[in-house]
Amino acid sequence: MIQTILFSLLAQLCFAGLGLAAPAAEATTAGGNAWQYGTGGGILGLIVLILDIIFFVEIIKSNRPPSHKLLWSLFIFLFPILGIIVYWLFSNRDSYNSGSGYETLP
Repeated sequence: MIQTILFSLLAQLCFAGLGLAAPAAEATTAGGNAWQYGTGGGILGLIVLILDIIFFVEIIKSNRPPSHKLLWSLFIFLFPILGIIVYWLFSNRDSYNSGSGYETLP
């Protein structure tokens, strides 16, 4: 029962996303320029994308349990700007830092 509810919710979110993307598709098929329509993301979008990638790499390289890595990654993926801010403020990064990643040879 819970699985059907979750599947229904996920399907509704997918259809809502397609509905919101419809105006961008109309602009590109009507001969309009998608970059001028506002779907390009711009400089701010590029900065957020680069920061997301940096934080994903930091999360994957940390000493956290896999479930915590997955939850932090999903949070940053679903809420890019808010996720970066919350992760930076509340993730206790220093205690999970794996250091340089290199071990000295004996």
